[in-house]
Amino acid sequence: MAAFGTVFMPQMALAKYEDQQWGDSEIVSSDSISLHPGAHVLHYSSTCFEGLKAFRHEDGSVHIFRMDANIKRMAQSAELLSLPAFKPELLEQMVKDIVAKFADEVPAAPGSMYIRPTFIGTEPAIGKAAAPTSSALLYVLLSPVGDYFAVGAKPLRLLLEENGMRCAPHMGMVKSGGNYASALGPISQARSEVDADQVLFCPGGDVQETGAANFILIDGDELITKALDSSFLHGVTRNSILTLARDLGLKVSERELTVEELLERAAKPGCEAALSGTAAVLTPVGTLIHNGKEHTVGNGEAGETTLKLRQALNDIQWGKAQDQHSWLTSI
Repeated sequence: MAAFGTVFMPQMALAKYEDQQWGDSEIVSSDSISLHPGAHVLHYSSTCFEGLKAFRHEDGSVHIFRMDANIKRMAQSAELLSLPAFKPELLEQMVKDIVAKFADEVPAAPGSMYIRPTFIGTEPAIGKAAAPTSSALLYVLLSPVGDYFAVGAKPLRLLLEENGMRCAPHMGMVKSGGNYASALGPISQARSEVDADQVLFCPGGDVQETGAANFILIDGDELITKALDSSFLHGVTRNSILTLARDLGLKVSERELTVEELLERAAKPGCEAALSGTAAVLTPVGTLIHNGKEHTVGNGEAGETTLKLRQALNDIQWGKAQDQHSWLTSI
């Protein structure tokens, strides 16, 4: 497979918002879109997106994972960015239509079809820095992807950053490109200076999230992660993992976690840490870097509970385990 997310299906689903109303969705070429150089999105970042996947089961059928949760989150992002409201049924049908059209291209396990709904403001008005766009595009791209862990689940190295934030606190729960862009500088610096894979933002000692994923700590039979607020992304994979953890009998603690407590717990031999996200499900964390010192998490390898939770979620996605929570939508 090519690098994750670099190959696209030749067509996409697209709908336009103009004259205060939505037009019908249509299937169009995915090689380009037409934008005026003064488009609102290019100057004032009126954009949000989602990431979800479709999976092929052993019987050949195709199923989309947690589409309703992703659509709900995108509607929330759109509202917080003052983008035009859309009916969930519109985006749901767009996703279904484009996945159905390319159902034969959905890879078998361990691959999947990555689905990227995208919403942008298109009004050509550079004088509207303090006003929302009056026109917009909503489209859905597809990208067949392979196993994120094709070369093995190598534990990550995270730099703990206490002096900066991933994004503005009131924007954290919005899945918008600007939030990712604001984290690129610190991540690049961490890679060059301490060979870190990612930055775990901990403003004022409060453990939050990395540049592109939620953080989870597992200490014995307890799973600890930050409680939901507006400062960080409300991950669908995070929610799925917490649900499965409860199903397995783990104690799930959604609460504040300080850097001090994190490092104290990480030093225990059986402690585990992981990042959760759509692409990798759960990525093990083996090293935390803080004030120039490296701290090994547990034994530094992928933990047993981390692997068990990831496998449990994968089994549901690929139809190898019962979908007890009704997370799959058949195509």
